[in-house]
Amino acid sequence: MGRITEDLIRRNAEHNDCVIFSLEELSLHQQEIERLEHIDKWCRDLKILYLQNNLIGKIGCEGLTKLDLTVNFIGELSSVKTLQHNIHLKELFLMGNPCADFDGYRQFVVATLQQLKWLDGKEIERSERIQALQNFPVIEQQIREQEKAYCLKRAKDKEEAQRNLREEEENEAKGRSYPGFEGQSPFSVESKDHIQAPEGQEGECNQKKFKDSEDDLEFWNKPSLFTPESRLETLRHMEKQRKDQEKLSEKKKKVKPPRILITKDGKALNVNEPKLDFSLKDDEKHNQIILDLAVYRYMDTSLINVDVQPTYVRVMVKGKPFQLVLPAEVKPDSSSAKRSQTTGHLVICMPKVDGVITGWRQTSKPGESTLDSSREHTNQRRKQIEKLEVDPSKHSFPDVANIVQEKKHRPRRVQSEPKITASEEDPDFEDNPEVPPLI
Repeated sequence: MGRITEDLIRRNAEHNDCVIFSLEELSLHQQEIERLEHIDKWCRDLKILYLQNNLIGKIGCEGLTKLDLTVNFIGELSSVKTLQHNIHLKELFLMGNPCADFDGYRQFVVATLQQLKWLDGKEIERSERIQALQNFPVIEQQIREQEKAYCLKRAKDKEEAQRNLREEEENEAKGRSYPGFEGQSPFSVESKDHIQAPEGQEGECNQKKFKDSEDDLEFWNKPSLFTPESRLETLRHMEKQRKDQEKLSEKKKKVKPPRILITKDGKALNVNEPKLDFSLKDDEKHNQIILDLAVYRYMDTSLINVDVQPTYVRVMVKGKPFQLVLPAEVKPDSSSAKRSQTTGHLVICMPKVDGVITGWRQTSKPGESTLDSSREHTNQRRKQIEKLEVDPSKHSFPDVANIVQEKKHRPRRVQSEPKITASEEDPDFEDNPEVPPLI
């Protein structure tokens, strides 16, 4: 990145609703920032600025009360003079920078920035400031000499880093030109003697992975200087590793074939891709089939789609199909689906039609066959005219004249039939006087 942009500040100002003109505190650590510019114009009310782990070489910012520049690459300590006009600055952190290793570093900063109260987390005492001001001319000369030595060293480090970068780019270009041949042409004599048959894609992948792990181990074990170039080299190496890992993961991803729900001949299959528990009940009382699907309790109902067909039911749960072939033909238009508010289960009620599906033929139910035959027999009997036969000798016409009687007669007493004694019924009967008579 290298520079501070308005978009960068806005993305790190979420705590202030992304408003930057009234921003008072800002954290921009580990953003590869090399220069401090435009912050004083965009954030006029900025008081606290965190810039740890960047690539900053010089200081330049006003209007702050706290400035944290820990672990950067500030080697020109005299650049702190740009903060002299910042009368509100009370805390400054420069630890982890090359200038913090200079002899007389703390005394130079304390004497240069007299408004400071804290330096690197340590309070500045009055006696320390008086002593620093007394020795300032000598300390300033020492600091300038150390800065010159540091600048010469930085120039050599930059030249060496650029040379190493060019060599690395050339090696990568050779590797791309001759894949499988490290640094040598495939047409050389040595390569012909050492050509081996390919071991397959898996073997090549394992070999490349082993080589990358060796290169990665060698990189992290190699000693490096504390310079912006070495920091950038580390960042490039990490970015390359990330891209290689993404490519490897993309290769490992296998495209799954689409799930077959209906065969070519039109036969529905049983599928339970979401791996849900379920129960199928045949409710003969209400002549319907009930499917109880154990959908996740807290799943949103908008993620569930139900499709009822005459011979099967399909439920899509978060894009995963659950399909079940039904034992009997149902009426899709009369079916209903509800979710339990306590368990979250999906209950689908599907009314049955009169027949049962067995393979591709429709047959009647065993229980209904007897009922249907009895109904047909009753209908046939109703269609037939039944006649009552009467004996002609006993045929008589009713006396119409005696149906209505003008005089009322007393009701006739119905004479009881004569009692039949046991003696008349059974000749061998013997009457016992001790036994009471039967009523």
